[in-house]
Amino acid sequence: MSQTTIPPVRSSVTVPIPANQAFTLFTEGFNAWWIGHHIGQADLAEAVLEPREGGRWYERDVDGSECDWGTVLTFQPPERLVVTWQINSHLQYDPDRPRASEVEVLFTEKDGHTQVDLEHRYIERHGEGADVVARKAAGRRSWRVTPGRRLPDQRGNALASPARPAGWANPAGLP
Repeated sequence: MSQTTIPPVRSSVTVPIPANQAFTLFTEGFNAWWIGHHIGQADLAEAVLEPREGGRWYERDVDGSECDWGTVLTFQPPERLVVTWQINSHLQYDPDRPRASEVEVLFTEKDGHTQVDLEHRYIERHGEGADVVARKAAGRRSWRVTPGRRLPDQRGNALASPARPAGWANPAGLP
C-alpha cells in the first residue's frame, strides 16, 4: 500500500542578528521562544533541545516528569538544524523513529540579518493521522508563527512583532 505524500509545512522569517547568534538563540535558547505547547500530563516547566547530534528534544514538566518529542539528527552551527518530530496525531510521543517526520531549520546570513527557513517534512511517515499532524503543524499556533514571533534577541526581547512577524513568508498560502 503506497502512502500519499503530504506537502511540507514551510515558514520563513528574517531576524536582525547574525546567523551564529540566531542559531544559538534558536537552539540553546529554545525554551525562551517556545510558545508552551506540551504533551505531558502536568504543565510545562521548560522545553529543551540538547545542542548536539543525537541530543534529545523534549519537555520537562512542573512535576519533574519528562516527555520526549524527538531527536537532534543534524546540528551544524550556525547553518542547519534537523530534528525528528515523533509526536503523533494524538499528541503522544511515538518512539518508532521510521514513523517520525523531520523539522529542518536553515540559517542564512546576509548583511548582518539572518533568514530563518523552517521546513516540517515527511509528515506522511506518521501513517494514519498524518493529515492531522499536517494540519496542526500548519495551524495558527505552529511553526508558521512560532520562531518569527518569539525568537528572542540577546536581551530576551522578541525580534519580530507578535501581530505580524517581520519578513514572514507564507508560500503555502495558509490563513
